[in-house]
Amino acid sequence: MTIPPPQPPGESPSAQEGTELAAEAAVVAATARERWYLRLPIISHLRRSVGLQRGMLVAGLVLVLGLLLTALFAPLLAPYGFAETSADGASFGTQQPPSGAHPLGTTVAGYDVLSRVIWGTRTAVAVMACAVVLSLFIGVALGLISGYVGGWLDRILVMLADAIYAFPSLLLAIVMSIVISGGQSSAGGGILAAAISITVVFVPQYFRVIRAEVVRLKAEPFVEAAKVIGTGHRRIMGTHLLRNSTRTLPLIFTLNSSEAILTLAALGFLGFGIEPTSASEWGYDLNRAMADATSGIWWTGLFPGLAIVAAVLGVTLVGESINDLNDPRLRVRRKRRGGPAGTTSTEAMA
Repeated sequence: MTIPPPQPPGESPSAQEGTELAAEAAVVAATARERWYLRLPIISHLRRSVGLQRGMLVAGLVLVLGLLLTALFAPLLAPYGFAETSADGASFGTQQPPSGAHPLGTTVAGYDVLSRVIWGTRTAVAVMACAVVLSLFIGVALGLISGYVGGWLDRILVMLADAIYAFPSLLLAIVMSIVISGGQSSAGGGILAAAISITVVFVPQYFRVIRAEVVRLKAEPFVEAAKVIGTGHRRIMGTHLLRNSTRTLPLIFTLNSSEAILTLAALGFLGFGIEPTSASEWGYDLNRAMADATSGIWWTGLFPGLAIVAAVLGVTLVGESINDLNDPRLRVRRKRRGGPAGTTSTEAMA
């Protein structure tokens, strides 16, 4: 007769714990068998979301998709060009209220408000994509090198990042915009100048996050083991450290996208953006609408402002929802189907 070993005090498994462990193992196994496209970031988050989290994520995705589609099909959606003030030999007129010919009215310069709002999505998306992608690559590369190499290089990069981060972001963007564009911008030059000026503001954020993760990870046993077996430094940084230090970037990416839209609008509002005859920009239109508001002309400033709010709200909702779903402390768990009352499923933890 074989006597089983005694269980340590306080560690006797209960039936409920065994059921939860079995359910968790089943979820992990099912996730491993899922097709690759179901594990993509946005799709996987959408499938794991429930309740209010799903509502926020869906609302954000709808707004972001609308922004991207409007930017892509702007020539087809806009009734006029962004700088047109007449059509068929007839002038649009200035500060005309919404009508059949101009659903959102006209501005003080005679531009069609609807066309300016639609074409402005292209400028916003272009600047947002250029700024965030540039800052992402530069910040991640510098943070990876600084955290792994250390020494005097790390101290210099940290000092520069702290100095840039401590400088007022909007003032820094204004200075960089003036230096790059000289105060006068074409469409391409203005978008590039705005993107680079915003990039300088965003690089320290990515740098600090990646550097902190790399400093923590390079002391882990798997990195030490890779060094022992002779793995090169480039492979360690590119394979072991990069993959494990970029998990928090989706939230920063989305929040910086919304901040890029606001910074572009602020530059245009203060007169350091893109010339109105070169491209449509919501911040410039808001600046020109300030004098109209005191005269009761509300349509010239309302719709560009709503466009900014919708774009920023959509990107922010997506970023916050992804952050909630990635954090087990904030994630809403789905009730287990057919399980006993009061139990919850670990499906969201997979």
